[in-house]
Amino acid sequence: MTDSMNTVFQTDLPLPGRRQGKVRDIYEVPGDANTAPRMLIIASDRISAFDVVLPTPIPGKGCMLTGIAEQWFDFVRQLNIIDDHLLSTRGHDVPGISQDEAASIDGRVMVGKACEVIPVEFVVRGYLAGSGWAEYQENQSVCGVPLPAGLTQCSQLPEPIFTPATKATVGHDENIDFETSCSIAGQEVMEHLREVSLKIYNAAAAYARERGIVLADTKFEFGYPIDHEGKRCGEPILIDEVLTPDSSRFWPEEEYEAGRDQNSFDKQYVRNYLLEMVEAGTWAKTPPGPELPDEIVTNTLTRYREARDRLFG
Repeated sequence: MTDSMNTVFQTDLPLPGRRQGKVRDIYEVPGDANTAPRMLIIASDRISAFDVVLPTPIPGKGCMLTGIAEQWFDFVRQLNIIDDHLLSTRGHDVPGISQDEAASIDGRVMVGKACEVIPVEFVVRGYLAGSGWAEYQENQSVCGVPLPAGLTQCSQLPEPIFTPATKATVGHDENIDFETSCSIAGQEVMEHLREVSLKIYNAAAAYARERGIVLADTKFEFGYPIDHEGKRCGEPILIDEVLTPDSSRFWPEEEYEAGRDQNSFDKQYVRNYLLEMVEAGTWAKTPPGPELPDEIVTNTLTRYREARDRLFG
């Protein structure tokens, strides 16, 4: 896997259904009577923090994260427990665009099966960090899962736990208990996908640990494939990205120590820089976001690259 030298902040392709998330551009590829519809998910080099998209790109970030996700999809397929949406990461497999446009998104696009998304975040935690740590301090549980007393920040849990969350269209996702997730997606579906999520996490955490990385937690998304009439056609499959530093907490194993926050292979480095600005009163976590210095950009990209190289060489 090589790093892309072109920087893509946003795209404007001649395809229908364009939507722009914080860091990804999404398009539709309509099907016909013989072809199910597909989606294009383009990982830009935008970076967001505190729900604000920053004006400074991280060059090559989108390609790097797509490459990591592609490797993990291959890993999950070998577990033989669930199908997934990914069809290609090649720009030239996208119909209806020019050769130059195809080249500009090559390696940063996921061509995937169009799906009806299950509106739940499937979060698995092996360690007590982030919102889980905050919730534990209040009531010694996370998403309704009771935990032992005496755990500290970033403690390894006795066993991984499933802690679903809502999929917020605006603002932050909110942690919910399992019963609430069942009311959203159905109990049978949630029980099945809880088991799948835990199996993927356990296998991925073991793989990562062998390569010097602690997989503290991660989130998965699932959806039902749809046919050319827009109707469900089959069982839920794994969608979106999977096990990247943008959807997971990766920590260097040699530095791990419970009882404190951890250095991580993700955008926490950017968040820490911005928090210094917040404390100094020079930014208030509101748009527009501040420009990032070259040093912050370089060091952030270095962290993504190291995670990729440790995991997949």
